[in-house]
Amino acid sequence: MIIKSSKLKISAVNPSSYPDDDLPCIAFAGRSNVGKSSLVNSVLKRKTLARVSQMPGKTRTINFYLINDDFYIVDLPGYGYAKLSKEEKDSWGKTMELYFAESKNLKHLFLLLDIRHEPKETDRQMYEYCKYYNIPVDIIATKSDKISRGQYQKSFSVIKKFLNIKGDEVKIFPISSLKKTGIEEVSDYMEEILKN
Repeated sequence: MIIKSSKLKISAVNPSSYPDDDLPCIAFAGRSNVGKSSLVNSVLKRKTLARVSQMPGKTRTINFYLINDDFYIVDLPGYGYAKLSKEEKDSWGKTMELYFAESKNLKHLFLLLDIRHEPKETDRQMYEYCKYYNIPVDIIATKSDKISRGQYQKSFSVIKKFLNIKGDEVKIFPISSLKKTGIEEVSDYMEEILKN
């Protein structure tokens, strides 16, 4: 995919703030500090468009990045940060559920998981959210530079078992924002999604 232009269009917390056009959306979701902002910057070939927070759990808004004036990359707030209060976690859940229920233009969601670790219960909940709302979902396994390529399949098996993924119903993309590996594959796949 050739990125000609990219900009932060809107940061929203409820449906009244979502973009009021019919452009398709591809969303990125994952735990706090899984590397979402770094991935968005890598895909868009920008350094600081998506702010990489020094404090996990800080981003509470849904950020809509307008790409090529054709579609949005939607950066959903990170979840699972232990130091957030129950009230903050409940607020996050309502923000996310509203987006899934109300967004008419969400075409696809990428669930980001740290390739080094078994997914957490909150990751399972996010995956189940997608299934419940019939949102096509695939997985991006971040920080792949931290393990050897020989360990990839073992990590993929752990992810599939935990999330109860059957066969090849979900694609898993190992990526490293640091080494810039796997980024083109994700970008090309996004282009395919937008064509369908």
